[in-house]
Amino acid sequence: MKSLPFFTSSQFYKDRFGCKLQKIPVTIASDCPNRMGLKGMETCIFCDEWGSSAYPEQREQELKQQLTEKIAHLGYHRSASHFLAYFQTYTSTFLGVKKLRDSFDVALSLPEVKGLVIGTRPDCISDAVINLILEYKEKTYVTVELGVQTFSDSQLKFLRRGHSGQCSIEAIKKIRSKTGVDVGLHLIFGLPGETDEDIINTALKINELDVQLVKLHNLHVLKNTPLETAFKEGHFTPVELSEYSRRVVLFLEHLDPRISIERLAALSSRWDELVAPEWTRHKLKSREFIIAHMRQTQSYQGRLHKA
Repeated sequence: MKSLPFFTSSQFYKDRFGCKLQKIPVTIASDCPNRMGLKGMETCIFCDEWGSSAYPEQREQELKQQLTEKIAHLGYHRSASHFLAYFQTYTSTFLGVKKLRDSFDVALSLPEVKGLVIGTRPDCISDAVINLILEYKEKTYVTVELGVQTFSDSQLKFLRRGHSGQCSIEAIKKIRSKTGVDVGLHLIFGLPGETDEDIINTALKINELDVQLVKLHNLHVLKNTPLETAFKEGHFTPVELSEYSRRVVLFLEHLDPRISIERLAALSSRWDELVAPEWTRHKLKSREFIIAHMRQTQSYQGRLHKA
């Protein structure tokens, strides 16, 4: 395949480890501060009952079973032999340190698991979590993925995130300065009132923050979410694939080419729960559309980046 016009996370990990790695999403958390209503917070507007879980059927499985089943599946279907245990669902660092340590030890007891990916929120990076990261950094590869979504406080309020853009900035700086582990950010494009200036400023801000990975999502509507109500009442309209693609390309052109891209668009793995837009059902279609757009316009990551 012709060289891609952006720096992929698969290449990032290959550079780190010298071989192909697969992330295995696992579930150990069952809640988050928003869903519990702490400090008056509400469930995020886009979040369904499964949270960020890619495989809700795993919820009742023991961690070791989740890992061994996925290792067997991915090893057979993708010829993979090295894996990262991705603690994805809800807010993993909202659990107690003992639970996290026990879970990390279970994951690392499997010889195929070469590192840990800790999914969490910017407002759940306590000193205890920092110390735990430092502890495991000495044993294995560790990266932290933060659900930043946007740096705009007005858009964060619309999403009901319960934290500010400044909180995200401080969390990124804290993790990098105190632990030195890699940091990944999850971002959402297609928000109401989002402008090209917002997109560009997001890229510029990330360039300044010493971030290693970015995962992009389009804001899409799932059943039984507050966003579904807003959609049906006409308060929210998802962007079409062509417009979303344009925004992604604008972002990538201003992004430092050394920052790796893990995903270009969201995928609704639970098709029966997707309300809109329809194109979110098709991971490869969305990805190939964006890549084709970049090639047609001779765009590439970092084209407008100034070192």
